[in-house]
Amino acid sequence: MGLQRPVEPFHRPYSPPEPPAPARRPKRLLALLVAAAAVAAAVVAVFLVAPGERNGGTDKASVRPQMSMSPSQRIVTALPAACGTVSPRTVARSVPKATRRQNANSTLSTCTYTATGSAYRWLRVETHLYAPADTRTPVRDAEGYYDAQWADAHDAPLARTITLERAPGIGDEAYRWFRADEGRPAVIGQVTARTRNTVLTVSYSERAPAKARQDARERACLDAATAAAREVLTALNHF
Repeated sequence: MGLQRPVEPFHRPYSPPEPPAPARRPKRLLALLVAAAAVAAAVVAVFLVAPGERNGGTDKASVRPQMSMSPSQRIVTALPAACGTVSPRTVARSVPKATRRQNANSTLSTCTYTATGSAYRWLRVETHLYAPADTRTPVRDAEGYYDAQWADAHDAPLARTITLERAPGIGDEAYRWFRADEGRPAVIGQVTARTRNTVLTVSYSERAPAKARQDARERACLDAATAAAREVLTALNHF
């Protein structure tokens, strides 16, 4: 028997390990990521478009819609002539044969009509202007002055209030006041009104009547002041 040939070792060919398969993200997680991105974009958009809401809505004016203003809403920039707002006919009816005295500057004008031969019968027009050249809040300043006048009327020295009430329909806001002068025998009907950034006061005075005629004279005095105040408002609406 001859010698057997030794068995040669078996060599396996080398193959590198396969890389692991990429992990697949669940579809639900992908949907959540997309939704979160959309919400974040919406928050940014609101933040940019409505900055007035950042501080709890304190800056509300910045998000108000811009509206065109009608002529009755325009800011008054100058006052008319001090004695040029009440018609001669109204003056003649309230204060016959009147002499007039006026004083004016850029923000305050007064005109007083006094009946000849009477120290008690007169008509006075006073107009305050809060000019946009002098303040950044002209309407708000006029509102503050009007409120102060209304408060002062409730505790006026040397005056006995007979009636004091709001008067809707005259300017933006107004009140009518009928009082007796404690220092002399006179009664005064007064109208104070605000329109936009101006405040006007029209006062009509006459000798105090007998108590039996007080109601009738109250209406007459307030009507005279109201008629003049409406003419002043009409004049201001053209400025």
